[in-house]
Amino acid sequence: MRTAVVIGTGLIGTSAALVLAGRGVTVHLVDHDPANARTAAALGAGTDEAPEGPVDLAIIAVPPAHVAATLADAIAQGMARAYLDVASVKGGPRRGLEALGVDLTGYIGTHPMAGKERSGPLAATADLFEGRPWVLTPTRDTDTEVLNLALELVALCRAVPVVMDADAHDRAVALVSHTPQLVSSMVAARLRNADETAVRLCGQGIRDVTRIAASEPRMWLEILSANPGPVADVLAAVAADLEETVGALRALQSADDGKRREGAEGIEDVLRRGNAGRERVPGKHGAAPTTYETVAVLISDQPGELARIFADAGRAGVNIEDVRIEHATGQQAGLVQLMVEPRAVAALTAELRERGWALRQQ
Repeated sequence: MRTAVVIGTGLIGTSAALVLAGRGVTVHLVDHDPANARTAAALGAGTDEAPEGPVDLAIIAVPPAHVAATLADAIAQGMARAYLDVASVKGGPRRGLEALGVDLTGYIGTHPMAGKERSGPLAATADLFEGRPWVLTPTRDTDTEVLNLALELVALCRAVPVVMDADAHDRAVALVSHTPQLVSSMVAARLRNADETAVRLCGQGIRDVTRIAASEPRMWLEILSANPGPVADVLAAVAADLEETVGALRALQSADDGKRREGAEGIEDVLRRGNAGRERVPGKHGAAPTTYETVAVLISDQPGELARIFADAGRAGVNIEDVRIEHATGQQAGLVQLMVEPRAVAALTAELRERGWALRQQ
């Protein structure tokens, strides 16, 4: 691949353009808002000048509802040898292209499973896709050269290619992406009018659950509007679980011992099913989940504190598998939770204590 055009210079489009430009590909940037294209160009993602002739690959990075029309227009212009889109929904755009009578041999639907709460070109980074799944949804009509160019893009972005049927993809993202967004937003909405005293008690749990609730509503409305059926199906199942859980909690309030036992069994059932589902979430680098031990360290909110902890862990020969930070309310301090393999706990705690760190029992 020597030349490409990116239509839509938001987070995903600009991030892909940054990768390609960094690998020596001549990238042309197009956006319905020329200011976005100029911003992306200023970031080093390419040029906002139009290509003089057909490019090797056209990347359509517009909202799902606009993919079919944008692609059809680009194909009619003969803009590229191959075309792909990066929308988060795949079935709708494909059916839209079929309805427009577009020749699909030169097109493949794709979806990089990467993103941020922020949108726009200024949020873009060249490492956004590294290690992330990138779904490819070829059809029987997809030309081999088009598939190869898509795989080249995925490789350049250091993502992991995953081949799926378009409708299967949409059902999958309804479960693992779209429904979690709505559930996170609904939990966060409970905080909107909550008493200030309650809000001040927010800890890492509520921060974890509501992190993605900070996402841009208009962007998510476009995504959910393109995949409403599968998302509604998942939410209906969640709603059934919620109804049963509410009933179990009400039973726990009963003066009847039998009802309280039934309530406890119901709560235990949903918690255990949650455990089982969580265990299926892929672990580090997509491997099977691994159980880590947590070493909790009290730190002050000062420059260089995290660097010192990591350096001390390195001296102990311990690899930090994951890290979480819980900030103390009203204090310039926090609790760093270092996740390590169980066999590394003794060496890490000994080194940290020797270096003067205050450890907290978990």
